[in-house]
Amino acid sequence: MTDKPITFVSVHGGHSAEFCSHAEDTLEEIIGAYVELGFSWVGITEHMPSIRDALVPDEERDAGLDAKAMYERFSRYITTCRDLQRKHASTLEILVGFETDTCEGYESFVENLTNEFRPDYIVGSVHHVGDVSIDTSRKLYDQAAENSGGINGLYCEYFDQQYEMVRALRPAVVGHFDLIRIFDPDYRARIERPDIWQRIERNLVAIAELDLILDFNVRAMTKGQSEPYITPSILQRALDLEIAVVPGDDSHGVRTVGHYYDEGIRMLRKIGFDIDWRKPV
Repeated sequence: MTDKPITFVSVHGGHSAEFCSHAEDTLEEIIGAYVELGFSWVGITEHMPSIRDALVPDEERDAGLDAKAMYERFSRYITTCRDLQRKHASTLEILVGFETDTCEGYESFVENLTNEFRPDYIVGSVHHVGDVSIDTSRKLYDQAAENSGGINGLYCEYFDQQYEMVRALRPAVVGHFDLIRIFDPDYRARIERPDIWQRIERNLVAIAELDLILDFNVRAMTKGQSEPYITPSILQRALDLEIAVVPGDDSHGVRTVGHYYDEGIRMLRKIGFDIDWRKPV
């Protein structure tokens, strides 16, 4: 297995400044970087629009966008990505998707988006707990933890929301499974707590039963983490359950296309994963 040549893919990538205010570059420039690096296929998975104005991120609000404008921008994203899918068909297989979030009312909202825009697949992610962002800033992370009765409670609520999302949406890909650790230097010990690990186990069993893919998200290292999302102890359990794990660079611009990919592959190989990557469609 270790002698197999690596096929470069990304199950979760392609955020661009055209359609995401915390990203860089145009979508076509990012796709050009995937082509230049020799990727075989890539899933472009832009964020879904905010459901309502109160949940519009600060950077989008600063750009003059409200929920309606974000929806219109999302529509342009799908059209642009479909055009690029056809344009680059001879050099790169592009899958047109989007990344979900969990906030009040998300189930019907995602269903409506899927029915209207017909993506090739969706990535099911959790970025909010109790409608408070957990990956934007340490200040908001601490606020979410306070609302949950502490950081242990925050982890429990995060994995409970993730479980509900997995069961409700059945996304082809589950995004950055342990994102909740983003501002927690003690996450390796914390996930071993019985109340937290039992939720991780429950979620992984559900993912295995539904035959979903886990996003092995190397962007964590771009943002200063010492290892990708997912941490090795959880990866080992995913391997035991025969869950497909596929790299996602979660690129937010040309400079992060394929960033830390080699390090991620070495980790997956060390744990024992095959590198015959499964497509989400």
